Amino acid sequence: MTKYIFVTGGVVSSIGKGITTASLGRLLRNRGFSVTVQKLDPYINVDAGTMNPYQHGEVFVTDDGAETDLDLGHYERFIDCNLTRHSSVTTGSVYSEVIAKERRGDYLGSTVQMIPHITNEIKERIVRVGRETQADVVIAEIGGTVGDIEGQIFIEAIRQFRKDVGHANCLYIHVTLIPDVGPWGEIKTKPTQHSVIKLREMGIQPDVLICRTRRPISLEMREKISLFCDVDKEAVIEAMDIETLYEVPLRFEESGLANLVVKRLGMPERKPDMAEWEEIVQRIKWPTYEVNAAIVGKYTGNGDAYISIVEALKHGGIANDARVNLTWLDSEELETEAFENRLAEMDAIVVAGGFGARGVEGKINAVRYARERHVPYLGLCYGMQMAVIEFARNVCGLADAHTEEVEPNSPHPVIHILPEQKEVTYKGATMRLGAYRCQLVAGSLAERLYNAPAVFERHRHRYELNNEYREVLAKHGMVCSGISPDYRLVEIIEIPEHPYFIATQFHPEFKSRPNRAHPLFRGLIEAAVKRTGRRYAPIHENAPLHANGQCSLPEMETLGLEGTE
Repeated sequence: MTKYIFVTGGVVSSIGKGITTASLGRLLRNRGFSVTVQKLDPYINVDAGTMNPYQHGEVFVTDDGAETDLDLGHYERFIDCNLTRHSSVTTGSVYSEVIAKERRGDYLGSTVQMIPHITNEIKERIVRVGRETQADVVIAEIGGTVGDIEGQIFIEAIRQFRKDVGHANCLYIHVTLIPDVGPWGEIKTKPTQHSVIKLREMGIQPDVLICRTRRPISLEMREKISLFCDVDKEAVIEAMDIETLYEVPLRFEESGLANLVVKRLGMPERKPDMAEWEEIVQRIKWPTYEVNAAIVGKYTGNGDAYISIVEALKHGGIANDARVNLTWLDSEELETEAFENRLAEMDAIVVAGGFGARGVEGKINAVRYARERHVPYLGLCYGMQMAVIEFARNVCGLADAHTEEVEPNSPHPVIHILPEQKEVTYKGATMRLGAYRCQLVAGSLAERLYNAPAVFERHRHRYELNNEYREVLAKHGMVCSGISPDYRLVEIIEIPEHPYFIATQFHPEFKSRPNRAHPLFRGLIEAAVKRTGRRYAPIHENAPLHANGQCSLPEMETLGLEGTE
């Protein structure tokens, strides 16, 4: 029998439900259980694809082409499993399906209502994700905050769920805030008490409380929370702010959270294997080296807009025992003559994806700086298109080269719209989405980085490199090193004469993991470490040392990076 865990949040938004969900999934995986995760989002959008990154953060894309909430990225990175569109449920998708069923006559004779029709559809989707993955445990996070009017139907559905599957197969976790106020930092439990009261008014008694706090919770305070919230004392879990998100599973393991969950659900008790995760955290907190990396984009005012890129860079740092110091650069601010000063201290440059004309010339300036100054460069989606435009203008001599997205009448449209996109009028879920096969050119940097002849990567775009310009680009030194199986679409470009210059039409950041850095990000940080020489963070006790007491550079893998300057 599949076990079901539901994670809710109270007091404030952004309380940490997603990281709590992902961390618990990691702990159960470390005990040998199969786990899948699901996000139930109360917004009426059918998916996250048309939402503003400033408001909602990154749109995370799954292998099967679903445009989802960024929390699915956290889930995949922590539990190290590829999720599907069934892991993302929104109010919009639920209502759309129920209305479609009503129009088909599936409810013929019935008055279609919130209960049971909407709640049944929600419950069916929860059951489906477990059934299709054959998971031992399904962890479902309910988006928003308890008390939000739009989330009430999801709370009602999970209330009913325990009755459907039995008390022994269902567990409720509530993530809440323990603030400290006043000049002496007095800890207050009243917000948590009221949040639990609100949840209980809706028919749910939480089994576990995850208490976000900046200060340690005393035994006396824990007993008070236990008394007023009717939760066992050992189920009041302290969640203090810490240095890195990847340390959360270790702190939860120390608190006994996973053992408590396993016991409550009647699952076999197993000893966790935490060695790999402990090494990850050690490398993050006590690295041997450090590099400075810039993320150039349009939405730098909200770091969540590029959260998978941020995490993938960290993963590249973990793989190379290096701290990656991030600098956010608004591409509009790089459109001035002084843009070089903003990039001068960077050891690696990433130009992120995006859409539209705003900030395009700043991205192109960043590409040119990286190419001419031999700074390791990785372009992602729009970042590949900008790299092609820059190369066409400044190396191939096509001064007016551009993308049709910005300049529809450009005399040199080196980037043009995919033919199948020309007649598309709807915006939602109509791009080239999901994982596609990419053939790698033998002997290329891409092939050496991946160590494979072909890969599957996730896409989200409408425009592509114009094949009419492939010959002139190749003549001047740009290699199209990744191609679709039908040779119609260019997926990867690189410049062999550069120490590390590679760009992709797809989004490699979506497939990176802390224990398995994506090859392109691992290679980028490796090249940055190679470029910086002896610039490193304080040495930790396990760092390799030369006889003179200085850190040695990490052993360079056979990726074609040796001997570059």
